[in-house]
Amino acid sequence: MTLYIGREASKLWKRICAETTTEVNLLLDNWKYLLAGLIFQYIHGLAARGVHYLHQPGPTLQDLGFILLPELGQDKAYISETVFTFIFLSFVLWTFHPFIMKSKKIYTVLVWCRVLAFLVASQMLRIITFYSTQLPGPNYHCREGSKLARLPKPESVLEVLLINFPRGVIYGCGDLIFSSHMIFTLVFVLTYQKYGTRRFIKQFAWLVAIIQSFLIVASRKHYTVDVVVAWYTVNLVVFFIDKKLPELPDRSNGSSPLLLPLSTKDKDSKTKEENHKLLNGNSIDPADWRPRTQVNGKTLEDANGIHVDTAMNGA
Repeated sequence: MTLYIGREASKLWKRICAETTTEVNLLLDNWKYLLAGLIFQYIHGLAARGVHYLHQPGPTLQDLGFILLPELGQDKAYISETVFTFIFLSFVLWTFHPFIMKSKKIYTVLVWCRVLAFLVASQMLRIITFYSTQLPGPNYHCREGSKLARLPKPESVLEVLLINFPRGVIYGCGDLIFSSHMIFTLVFVLTYQKYGTRRFIKQFAWLVAIIQSFLIVASRKHYTVDVVVAWYTVNLVVFFIDKKLPELPDRSNGSSPLLLPLSTKDKDSKTKEENHKLLNGNSIDPADWRPRTQVNGKTLEDANGIHVDTAMNGA
């Protein structure tokens, strides 16, 4: 038993070392994209902090979700945050599973480059929306009479730049018309939908995303429109950006090389080159040459000789 555990531990350590070497090489090639994505997360938080200074509390807008869903109350607001934390941590752990699992389909660095691209595009749209129109926040700390509903004018630029993390993010107001929690949730679920391998986990992830949507509205953290906009916008953003990015190499067969696939432009140029060679009479692969027989001025392609004999007899 001890020998078996020692052998498995040795295999696991070798797997971790090999995967670390691979991921470090990828990180050296893609660190700029990861850094840019992480910096934009700070910019997104800074923008949310800035719009809080512009927030004007007022009567809560009429909302169908508020009418249909029972209000959880301020003391149960932690439920939606708990569900979001579960989604976030589960996805992060899944992206690092190639370090310890035998079945590998993704590269951690490449997946996070893709995820950050989706997040940045969605968050840019979110910043544009909540700076275009400021709405009175429906959350409890954003209502009239709350000390956190209005932020006093900052005494220095440093006060704004520090954004009072994480309290300033949790108790923000004014960053509406687009739910930040739903951006992260949908990006994570869509990513696992494409690169995950467990069907029941995919179905469970979509169910949790739907539950999270209802909890956000029931907790009065966002209006229903914020959740609805996030649902169709994030799906569109992921769809169009995913088409522009090169496809990730599939590791499920265990023999894929550590090379990024060709971009769409490279594929187009390669196709044009092949067509040019064919037009000039130069075949791409000699194995694709087929015997051709000319009968009555017509060129017949033959794979097994039967059609040629028939044509000759008819002639």
